Parts: sequence; structure tokens; C-alpha cells
Amino acid sequence: MNKFIVVNQPETWRLSSEHVKIISSREYLTNPEYSQLKKARVFNLCKNYAYQSKGYYVSLLAEARGHLAIPTVKNIVDMAEPKLVKIVSEEFDDLIQQSLKNIKSQEFTLSVYFGQNVAAKYKELSAMFFRHFQIPFLRVKFNFSNRWNIKNIKAISESEIPEEHKESMWQFAQQYFAKKRYDTPRQTSFDHDLAILVQEKDVAPPSNAKALKKFIEQAEKMGFYTEIISPKELSRLSAFDALLIRQSTEVNNEAYAFARKAQQEDIAIVDYPDAILKCCNKVFMAEALENAGIPTPKTVIVHKDNKQHVLEKTGLPVVLKSPDSTFSFGVKKAETEEQYQELVSEMLKKSELVIAQEFSPSEYDWRIGVLDGKAFYACRYYMAKGHWQIYNWGAKKKDDRDGNADCMPIEKVPPKILKNAIKAAKLMGKGLYGIDIKEVGGKALVIEINDNPNIDAGVEDLYYGDQVYIQILTALKNRLENK
Repeated sequence: MNKFIVVNQPETWRLSSEHVKIISSREYLTNPEYSQLKKARVFNLCKNYAYQSKGYYVSLLAEARGHLAIPTVKNIVDMAEPKLVKIVSEEFDDLIQQSLKNIKSQEFTLSVYFGQNVAAKYKELSAMFFRHFQIPFLRVKFNFSNRWNIKNIKAISESEIPEEHKESMWQFAQQYFAKKRYDTPRQTSFDHDLAILVQEKDVAPPSNAKALKKFIEQAEKMGFYTEIISPKELSRLSAFDALLIRQSTEVNNEAYAFARKAQQEDIAIVDYPDAILKCCNKVFMAEALENAGIPTPKTVIVHKDNKQHVLEKTGLPVVLKSPDSTFSFGVKKAETEEQYQELVSEMLKKSELVIAQEFSPSEYDWRIGVLDGKAFYACRYYMAKGHWQIYNWGAKKKDDRDGNADCMPIEKVPPKILKNAIKAAKLMGKGLYGIDIKEVGGKALVIEINDNPNIDAGVEDLYYGDQVYIQILTALKNRLENK
């Protein structure tokens, strides 16, 4: 994909990269060469984004030409919208108050250059504003009256940056436009750029090292330049065409921010932010499955008013789940009424609602991989040694933490399992899911819908091999080609 930095005066820009071309706003707006380009990413760094200015038209025409513009016209309009500024102020009030708590004056100005500030202590605050507004150069003014409030947010030009900030700004620009692949010459040209998000010390990573290697190998065969990026590299996401999340997903961790930004910038994804929000909350899931008439174990949404009557429906033993539990974390089993009362009281201190489910013992759990509404792998996860779950995080030996697994062709999966898996996945919409199902008493009971399901070499790929990776990558490629 062609990449352009569009500025008013290219001669003042000392940034150099053989893969990003600096051109003038006049050239981009008037030269037919640019209007005829099919694929381009346009970084609009014009002096002014005011309505009908050159900066405004660069983003407007970029979108009309099918180019990916940063910022978009929507970003530009959002910044001038008082309601949106107020929402940002309220939503991130804790971060604002914490970041500015040591400032003694009644006013403070935060300058944000490519998502960074010259003072490292304002890094998180600067990244938040950049994430929401996508404006390369921002100036945020705050005033203090009992607490810190946003007075206004303004886009500034390169000429308005103080001299003492210039050196840092150029460094931030270099980092923003840099990509590891530029360090060495490439022997192969690629059609698209793919980022794979991986957290280095993930407690329960959704893909092991071998699987990540397979994703990279297959992606490059399919025309993707592929790079592993870390949760700290959100500001680099705009340089990619597609994103695959291979780190644990939670609403309040970096994965959601990556998915949301990718969606805002029209970067191809199979991990949707809406799916993360829905799948990460067991309360939503319980309600959605019940309303759709999909069989589940007997389930009660527990709160302080009904906790005394839960066992009348679920019986004992009962499984208790925190709304945001993942990978068996935050999932407890009560064998007696006393245990139930103790566990549920403790859990309700942390959350207004808790899930209680009847205990449905089985030798294994089915896991059906569903991609865009179609099943593409089928596994059976056996319980961990001497444990009632497939994960036993309390096991003394690492090998005893999880049970064995086997895979089989889709056509050999019992029809009721497949039917309920696909029906459950449709509740969450388009994307990549892993549906957990127990076969109990002749029924296929949906236990959980997982966004960002495990794809581990030697487990989920046991039967279909490389096809598992190829299908996920093909889904990303189709999204890019169907734009």
C-alpha cells in the first residue's frame, strides 16, 4: 500500500523514509495521479483542519478516493464537538485527575505529538487523547475548579510547536512512521501489512509460539507482511492494514483498545470490539442465550436480593462465575450450601451480579471453532487430571494444569452440537469464536461463547493442520479485498 504524509510545505519536513512519501496538500488535491490510486494510506499533517480548508479537503477527498485517511473527517468534526469532548472528560476523569494531581497552578496545557508528550509522566494521558481523536498534533487545555476539567481541545500545526519541543516531536514522528521491516531490505513485496498482537508474559496466551510461527509463515505465503506487535505499540497500529489479536482479551486491557481503534480506522479484523464486550461478560451471555432459546445448564443471574433462592433452581453442587471470568479464572464450585453462601457473598462484594449454574459433569467439553458463521475446527477438551475443569491453575505440576485434547473432522461432530454452536456464535455477530458445549443427558448445552479462542499448534490444528491458520487469514484478506 502506498503511504503519503501530506503537509502544506514539504520542504520544512526533515522526516525521511523510503516507504513513506512526503507530498504537499496542493499536489494531493490537484494531481490526477493521486485521485487514480487504488490503495493508499494518507497521513494528513496540514496546518489547518477548519471546514473547507486544505486540511479538511485532504481527509475528505482521501475518503472519497477510498484511501485510508488519518485523521478522518469524522475525527476532525469530533474534536470540535463539545458533547464528545465532555464524554471523553467524564469517561477518563480518573486518569485526568491522577495525571494532573501534582500540578499547583489553576491551568495546564498538554501538547500531544503522535500520541506522546515530552514528559513521560503524561504518556498514558497523551495516548488516550490520541486514541480518541487521531489528530497528530493536539493541544489540550485544562483548568482547575475543585477538580481538573478540559477547557478546550485544538489541533495545531507543526509551526505552532515550541522550539524546545521540536526535537522530541521529530523523534515521536520517526517512531510513529517506523516499522521494523524497514531496517533491512526486503526480497519480497507484499500486498498487505498484518499486525499480530501478542502480550509477552500472557498468563494464558491464546496461541503458543509454534502457532504464532505458523500464522506468520502462512500469512507471508498469502501476501501479508507480518509483524508481532506488543500492547505498548497502539500508536503504530495505523501503519497496518489488518490486525489479528493473539493475547488475552478483556474489556479493560489493551486488546479492546486495539480492536476499537482498528474498527474506527477500517483496519481488517476478525476480533471485533463488540464481541469482546459481549463475550467478556457472562451476565450478557446468560441473558442472550436464554432469550435465543439455546440450551444451557440451569442458570441464575445472582444479586443480593435473590441469592437465598438460587439453589432452588440450580441444586448442588453449583458453579459460580464472575461476570468477566476467563480460562477458568474466577470460576468456583460450591459443594454445600455453606460453601455457596461463603463464595457468593465474597463474589458479590466485587460485582453487583454473579452467574450461578447447575454443575453438569462431563468427561470432556466440546470446542467448536466458528468463523463468520461457519464451523472450521472441532476439538474435545478433557478435564485436567483429578479436577472438574479443563484448566486447573492450582495444580502443583505444570503438566497437570490442563487435560488432553483431540480433534476430529466437522462432519463427524454430532449435528446437535454443531447446530447449537453456530446458533450461539450468531448471537455475537461476524468474527472468530470458540463455542464450549457439554453433552449431558442427550442435550447439547452451551457453556460459553469465547471471543479470541485458542489456536494452539498441536491442539486446535490437530486434524485440519495449516488450514486452520489459512482460513483465519483468508477471512482477513477477504475483508481487505471487499472494501
